[in-house]
Amino acid sequence: MVPELAKEYTYQIGWRSRGRHPGRHASSQRGLGMDFMGHAPLISYPDPRRIDLRLTLRDPMEQVYVRIYNQRSATPVFVACDLSGSMGFSGHVNKMRIAAEITASTAQSASRINDPFGFIGFDNQVRDEWLTRPSVRVQAAYALAEQLENYRPPHVGGEGLLEVAKHLPRERSLVLLVSDFHMPLDVIEETLGSMMRHHVVPIVLWDVAEYKAIPEFGLTHVTDSESGERRTLLLRKSTHARIQHAFAERHAALTALFMRYDRPPFFIEQGFDADALTDYFYQFVTA
Repeated sequence: MVPELAKEYTYQIGWRSRGRHPGRHASSQRGLGMDFMGHAPLISYPDPRRIDLRLTLRDPMEQVYVRIYNQRSATPVFVACDLSGSMGFSGHVNKMRIAAEITASTAQSASRINDPFGFIGFDNQVRDEWLTRPSVRVQAAYALAEQLENYRPPHVGGEGLLEVAKHLPRERSLVLLVSDFHMPLDVIEETLGSMMRHHVVPIVLWDVAEYKAIPEFGLTHVTDSESGERRTLLLRKSTHARIQHAFAERHAALTALFMRYDRPPFFIEQGFDADALTDYFYQFVTA
């Protein structure tokens, strides 16, 4: 049974897969598919089932030709998920629950078209206990999503983002990078540079309670999610406005950074919408 967290969406890739296993994506691998690629002599591709009689009879050199087709192939799909302290924030939505929904939904969507699914979890380093090898078996992914939903991140940073590329295969993969991206921009940029081989979809998890649903006046206690430091702030209207402005600037800075690498971000602030993610792929990824 498909768990409640798994909501299927449709994704596509913008390159020819080199995967050797059958799947649904356009491929560069020769096989028994339906994508016609041209002709070749029978001696080069000895498959009598593909003989093109019309071309063979017209050839003055009496060469026997066969039709060459490319198969449809599978492509690895990964969720690389931030498990740092800031991801433990829970306001209008729970970031870890949203991450769990994305994980279960991606595993279900990949399994439906025979793509292997893998997971990489990181905080200040990539965590071995949050690594799974790509597989078409979704039950392990569902169990991981359930574990993720109940996870409470410790007060640590997200610098392990820099190590994610080392745990991806050489084969070009689709990588959903799930984080609130509350880390230095140079760390994010270095990561994007190290992952140029792959197609990265940045999924930015924010919560309106982080910056919009705060009082305009009064005392409040805040805790730095990544250091655990607790502070008392006096909120005034000007302070409230500065916070709004800071988040607007951060939104613009993240968008500009991702677009420099031709990777439009997918922002989530009020819950995961699988249909919206489908629309994202149709809009920004050309199959």
